[in-house]
Amino acid sequence: MIDRATKGRTQSENTILGPGDDAALVAAPDGRVVVTTDMLVHGRHFRLDWSSPVDIGRKAIAQNGADIAAMGARCTGFVVALGCPADTPVNVTDGIFEGMWREAGRAGASVVGGDLVESTALVISVTALGALDGRGPVLRSGARAGDVVAVAGVLGWSAGGLAVLQSGISGHPKLVGAHRVPRPEYEQGVQAALAGATSLTDVSDGLLADLGHIAVASSVDIDLDSGSFSISDEMNSAAEELGVSPLSWMLTGGEDHALAGTFASAADLPDGWTVIGRTTDARGAPTVTVDSRSYSGPAGWTSFQ
Repeated sequence: MIDRATKGRTQSENTILGPGDDAALVAAPDGRVVVTTDMLVHGRHFRLDWSSPVDIGRKAIAQNGADIAAMGARCTGFVVALGCPADTPVNVTDGIFEGMWREAGRAGASVVGGDLVESTALVISVTALGALDGRGPVLRSGARAGDVVAVAGVLGWSAGGLAVLQSGISGHPKLVGAHRVPRPEYEQGVQAALAGATSLTDVSDGLLADLGHIAVASSVDIDLDSGSFSISDEMNSAAEELGVSPLSWMLTGGEDHALAGTFASAADLPDGWTVIGRTTDARGAPTVTVDSRSYSGPAGWTSFQ
């Protein structure tokens, strides 16, 4: 299976030694490595009756690559570990690996190694490596009062797609596709860093929840302008059919892996970023509000809720 996963694959220029030895060797040009890891479990984070194996492999890489981008870094390599039952069809594992290689390439890197074990459930764990190329990392703790809050990428599409799948209604292919395969704009992390972003995060658990991490780390309040959100016709249509607010998907839906951050002014924004709010000095415990009001209900995904 390892041979099927690696044979004929092309490594990126960051890889000095790829799969085949006890460990890989990845270049770290400025002596520092950005590292993150994430795990997906069948039935909790993906379903084979909703997503193809290729989709699942791409999603596993995307959610890790987005974390690298959220540090203002570029991806240099991915280490993947797969646990699966012994009777897992080979077309499932082949598809997962194919998806991983496709998305790793889209992120500008490759799969440099990993592990394979038998398990009772299908589990995928990915570690992503990244490089800062001489820059400092963009942290959650750097936002300052008076900054603008901006996003790059779509919001709420994955949540809308999940709702469509759960309800069993037909149509809305863009939303369903976004849930199956998120498409982080990896290059926007580097562009934001070069433009002087004061803080960054990726929207994995929900916009309110993830901006809440910036608010707490930076000791600022964040207020979002609901009028700044662009809601697509398909999202409006799906929300109307399901009887929900599309804005709730945009505010609390996770797994789009858009990038959200703060900048000193709107004039600093790179192309592809949209202002959605502002920061102020925290008046008590740091909070995230919408149109100057607290948002009722959960702010996003919680692993053990």
